[in-house]
Amino acid sequence: MKLIDTHTHIYLNDFAGDIANVVENAKSGGISLFLLPNVDVETIIPLHNLCNQYPDECFPMMGLHPTSVDSLYSAELNEIKKQFESRNYIAVGEIGIDLYWDKTFLNEQKIAFEEQLQWSIDYNLPVVIHTRDAFPEVMESIAKIGANNLRGVFHSFGGSKEELESILLLDNFMIGINGVVTFKNSKLKDYLANAPLERIVLETDAPYLSPVPYRGKRNEPAYLKETANKLAEIYGISVENIAEITTQNALNLFF
Repeated sequence: MKLIDTHTHIYLNDFAGDIANVVENAKSGGISLFLLPNVDVETIIPLHNLCNQYPDECFPMMGLHPTSVDSLYSAELNEIKKQFESRNYIAVGEIGIDLYWDKTFLNEQKIAFEEQLQWSIDYNLPVVIHTRDAFPEVMESIAKIGANNLRGVFHSFGGSKEELESILLLDNFMIGINGVVTFKNSKLKDYLANAPLERIVLETDAPYLSPVPYRGKRNEPAYLKETANKLAEIYGISVENIAEITTQNALNLFF
């Protein structure tokens, strides 16, 4: 059984002391590839360093995370765009709009998001979208840039049944499922089966959002199996089938 962690931040300092063990534990459990979204200018070097260390397993994305957008976002966005001139990336990400913590820079977030959506068209790359308390705004920006010209994934989906249905109307977009689906209070498991498995990819978002039974601990790619097991339960098929379908979905989208 092979799985792909389509969204993991294992280049962060949380893993600095034991990254070799983290990678080996995941590989021994069947996680074969690690797809790494960028956060901001400061994370570019550690992201690149890890991909250089594990060139056959770790693949970088490039983008500016919405919570890193402030009044000085333009200079940071320009620096991030320069990266596409010197290295190959598998996606533009992680990008989007996040209004959970602060709405101060909503306008700046929208501008930065839409500019990066345009990059994905210019570079013919998928997008990895972060949306938190901002689903209508994200959908508005996608429509503005042109949904038919975009493809990608809604990362860490934990939204409502109605939001799931809205995403499914976007033919070129996948749904990223992680440990949230294992949470006791998550309603996602009640309606996720409305989405065809061909529209789902698996992720951890490590070091965040550890699945049950690892809540409260640092998340890592090896725990992706818990999410796969939960999907097998939800869809009523074997975990091997979940792995086969979601792995192929990830390959189709990113490679």
